[in-house]
Amino acid sequence: MPPLYSHNLEPGRDSLELASLASSDRGPDTGDDTSSRPSISSSRKLSLEREDPLDNGNYAASGHRVRPERSMSVNSTFSFANNLFPLSSTTGGGYAPLGAPTAARGHGNGGLGGGSLEKHKTLTYLNGLSLIVGLIIGSGIFSSPSQVNANAGSPGAAIIVWIVAGILAWTGAASYAELGGAIPLNGGPQVYLSKIFGELAGFLFTWVAVLVLKPGSAAIISIIMGEYLVRTFIGAEAETINPWISKSVALIGLFLVTFLNSVSTKLGTRMNDMLMFLKFVALLGVTIIGIVVAATGFSFSGAANVDWKKHDWFEGTKVDASAFAVALYAGLWAFDGWDNTNYVVGEFRNPGRDLPRVIHTAMPLVILSYIMANVAYFFVLPLETINSTNTVAVIFGSKVFGPVGALILALIVSASCFGALNASTFTSSRLVYVAGKEGYIPELFGRIGSGTAVDQHESLTTTRTRSWFTKKLVRIVADEDTGLFYTPIPALMLNCALTAAYVCVGEFGTLVTFYGVAGYTFYFLTVLGLIVLRVKEPNLERPYKTWITTPIIFCCVSLFLLSRAVFAQPLQTLLVVAFVVVGVPVYYWRRYVNGRSAVKREVGGMREMREERPWWKFWQRR
Repeated sequence: MPPLYSHNLEPGRDSLELASLASSDRGPDTGDDTSSRPSISSSRKLSLEREDPLDNGNYAASGHRVRPERSMSVNSTFSFANNLFPLSSTTGGGYAPLGAPTAARGHGNGGLGGGSLEKHKTLTYLNGLSLIVGLIIGSGIFSSPSQVNANAGSPGAAIIVWIVAGILAWTGAASYAELGGAIPLNGGPQVYLSKIFGELAGFLFTWVAVLVLKPGSAAIISIIMGEYLVRTFIGAEAETINPWISKSVALIGLFLVTFLNSVSTKLGTRMNDMLMFLKFVALLGVTIIGIVVAATGFSFSGAANVDWKKHDWFEGTKVDASAFAVALYAGLWAFDGWDNTNYVVGEFRNPGRDLPRVIHTAMPLVILSYIMANVAYFFVLPLETINSTNTVAVIFGSKVFGPVGALILALIVSASCFGALNASTFTSSRLVYVAGKEGYIPELFGRIGSGTAVDQHESLTTTRTRSWFTKKLVRIVADEDTGLFYTPIPALMLNCALTAAYVCVGEFGTLVTFYGVAGYTFYFLTVLGLIVLRVKEPNLERPYKTWITTPIIFCCVSLFLLSRAVFAQPLQTLLVVAFVVVGVPVYYWRRYVNGRSAVKREVGGMREMREERPWWKFWQRR
């Protein structure tokens, strides 16, 4: 294959499109590989054959220095010279270290030819569906109804809030689906913001998400899981529980999901698949039980609830915009997680086809399940009871079936939170992994496993000498191409450590506000980037293209929510702004450190080429 990069790149191709080309791994040269690959359109076949960054004829893949600047970043005008390399010819998967003077990074597990998750595409449509459903349906639907109902004022208004929150989340998810198809790399908003607005925007998102948003939300899920599981054994009606008991259970669950996701990608995704079906079955069961209770008037203890018959469903509705915004925030918290599939889009076998299908299957199913579950709550429980508890599902089970029902619902909620924690750990580790590949954080966290891919294959072959049970177990849990522990273990460890710290601190009042303000600020910027990309790159190939009104609606509602938060809680909003601003000098410091490290590596390599023998072996010829 001739080295065509330096002179013969097609002038019409841009760096974003070539990034999506190279994010697909070129398998064995079977002659018809590109034509049989479902994730690549026919218009890209010739480019793949002629511009494969993994080919030995490609000078970038062979480690030669080509150009002094990073080839990954997108400048303000999206104009690229014809001699630029595709993004993925810089490093494995399309990532280049921040501030490095060369595009290649040929050492460790992160370089081209080293370990890279994007080269081993294992995720399917079902895996993506289980990821997004598994994280959306966590603890929110079982705890947030009280916040939504109390601020909405009436059952009818609360149902409307749930519908609006679901549609808003759907518009954001559809916008992310287009970005994921156009830029099919792991990292989600981190990659999109870097390529559209520059590296500083991507770094600031990473700064906030890695340190606060992801581990903070996982800590909240862990705590809720621990509380529900503890109540399973000590009783749902317990007045006081030592918080460290719940935190200990939360930490055990956190360590368990971290270990499961460290073993293999297959084990983590299979766990998500199983728990997804459990969650849908649970919500369907709650809906059916609520309808049966409403029709029969059955109640295990006391008189059946008749408020839904006697009172108008919109009686007491609040008209204050601030109260509506707070209720909408609570509803959006229950729908949060719709963006998480984008963090792993680089590992999809067919991202252009499967990502939109995942979004447009998951979101209507979740919205419908949430509405029916809330209607069931109103049928069984008085409005005052729903507004005054954060364990509405347990009280629901106790009202219908007594202590046994409370026990079963508590176990279901615990399993649902465990699934959400598993999905969060899976996707958060990919965010940290990409940050390490980019050089935003130490490159250790951008490495794969405890060794190299070769080591994992060699360890897998040793199972031939083991028992049939061991062979069967490895065959079930190991990834097909990479074996065991070919996962971003350092990234998983960092995410686990940060989440554990938040669990131990356990002060979530400020964290929830921080999450709402910072999270929706970056949601807004990312979706705004979609509109900018439409204008700046109209010819960029997009396997999926949403209506232009979709990102516009999402941006408008996000600005409304952010404005209400600024006026309602100005001090906490200033805290968010201050934390983001602190990330700016950190960005330039990381850029400086990475630039110096890359220069030292190049100088060291040149010195090794000049000094073929040690100085003290002067009697030997060079």
